[in-house]
Amino acid sequence: MPIIGYIGDMNFSLYIAKRYLRSKSSNNAINFISIIAIVGVVLAAAALFIVLSGFAGLKAYTLEFSTDIDPDLKAETVIGKSFILTEDTENKLKNIEGIASYSKIIEERALASFDDNTHPSFLKGVDDYFPAVNKIDSILSEGAWMIPRTKQIVMGWGISNNLSIGVLDYGKRVKLYVPRPGKGQISSTKQAFKQINVQNVGIFEVNENLNNNYIFTTIEVARDLLSYQPNQITDIEFKLSKNAKEESIKSQIQSILGNKIVVKNREELNESLHKMLNIENLFVYLVFTLVLIIALFNVIGSIIMMILDKKQTLNTLFNLGATVKDIRRIFFLQGTLMTIIGGVLGLLIGALIIFIQQTFEPVMITPNLPYPVVLKIENLILVFITITVFGVIASKIASVRINRDLVKTG
Repeated sequence: MPIIGYIGDMNFSLYIAKRYLRSKSSNNAINFISIIAIVGVVLAAAALFIVLSGFAGLKAYTLEFSTDIDPDLKAETVIGKSFILTEDTENKLKNIEGIASYSKIIEERALASFDDNTHPSFLKGVDDYFPAVNKIDSILSEGAWMIPRTKQIVMGWGISNNLSIGVLDYGKRVKLYVPRPGKGQISSTKQAFKQINVQNVGIFEVNENLNNNYIFTTIEVARDLLSYQPNQITDIEFKLSKNAKEESIKSQIQSILGNKIVVKNREELNESLHKMLNIENLFVYLVFTLVLIIALFNVIGSIIMMILDKKQTLNTLFNLGATVKDIRRIFFLQGTLMTIIGGVLGLLIGALIIFIQQTFEPVMITPNLPYPVVLKIENLILVFITITVFGVIASKIASVRINRDLVKTG
């Protein structure tokens, strides 16, 4: 009678499920299938976590190159190409708490020419504070940064290669051209383009897009070339203090500059890159989740084999007062425990492998570059939830195979 009273209790079902999970069957084939099922879950969980950690490492490594010269925040016009930054507006920006420094920018398309070679590029004129906003030292591969208020440039490695120019060609000048504004008929090249001669003093290397398209110069050169007013600019780049609240500062800058200016953070500046990496990450997750689902078919098979092996015991429980629902719950809990235990073991193995790679770097991409990995709590939680959800579904599918006829004829 006491047993009958406990049968409907979840604790009793859990107790029986644990006993079935620990005990060995008299049939070696069933024991072998159960071991394969747990090992499959362990390997699938470890593989999913390792792949997500590896992709997180590659993502962080990729973004390092795109963010080296990306500011924390950037204000750019949404109407026209430039805007006027008044003294009153600039004073308001200076009073925002959390802004460590900012740099005024003039950016426009230009044509660079050296000897008989020409190359289209983006000319980026920067002021004296630009090195304080961006990591200039980390991107320079040759030469030095520009001296303020001089006619000097620093060009990308790709442009330098296409123009066949280095940093030691002091006797020769690079010519920068931009179209002259205005209307009417053009009778000569000189009338169509404004030209300034500059000297290349450095070469930077960040990524293929920037290397092949960008030339830095002083803001004075860009202003003169484009015939801009002293307070006319195209962008403002901001560096924030260490513990600054980005969203709050972004909102304050937007309020000061008005609706004609948009303020973007680093992720928004590289929106297409982030979107591509996120899609790739989702694709990788879905592929390896499919591998996990396939592994869970072994759990379903293992539970079904266990049900058939325990038919006599199930008949005894049924005769003592257990309902079909109670017996289903036993094997549902057994399958759930099997997947959770296997998942936790897999996560521990995966985390250990990632820790070893971060610490000892046994896997190398090149002789000097270890394969980048990132151990993220978010990935641990994601993998555990994935295993738990699909493990519950697999256990439910297996346990519903139990019916009244099966337990009565045990």
